Amino acid sequence: MGFGVYLGAAVAGLAAVFAVVPVAYTMLKVAGGVYLLYLAWQAFRPGGTSPFSPRDLKPASRRRLFTMGLVTNLLNPKIAVLYVSLLPQFVKTAHGSVAHQSLALGGVQIAIALAVNGTIVWSASRLSVFLATKPRWMALLRRVMGTVLAGFAVQLFLDPSSAAAAG
Repeated sequence: MGFGVYLGAAVAGLAAVFAVVPVAYTMLKVAGGVYLLYLAWQAFRPGGTSPFSPRDLKPASRRRLFTMGLVTNLLNPKIAVLYVSLLPQFVKTAHGSVAHQSLALGGVQIAIALAVNGTIVWSASRLSVFLATKPRWMALLRRVMGTVLAGFAVQLFLDPSSAAAAG
């Protein structure tokens, strides 16, 4: 859904705001970095658990799960930049509506992302069942995941190419 929001914004020309107003891109990027740091802290804190650790959870409403996924996706402005910078290269005005072509191309990207991410989620769920019986591996994976998330956050904060991509 988040990709769809950014695709719609790109087709409507709204995602170009990130190129014109780099501070908007930077603010969204910082919000994403802060969220990654929060997830990393969850993995590293004493007695902490990773949001991805297998454990019994209280059932969450579909609305809550949807909102969590949407917010996570919307805090990644790079997809908006991708749509604004990449899609126009493949759109030919002679072939009809630019908006329809852009929506079709973005729809293909979204379908591929759903297939790939669905496969990753399914594989991870099978792997988590196996790893749940291996506490040492789980502790190691929690630390590795926390380190990777913190590294991504630091990269978001420090990477000058991200600002260049927006501006």
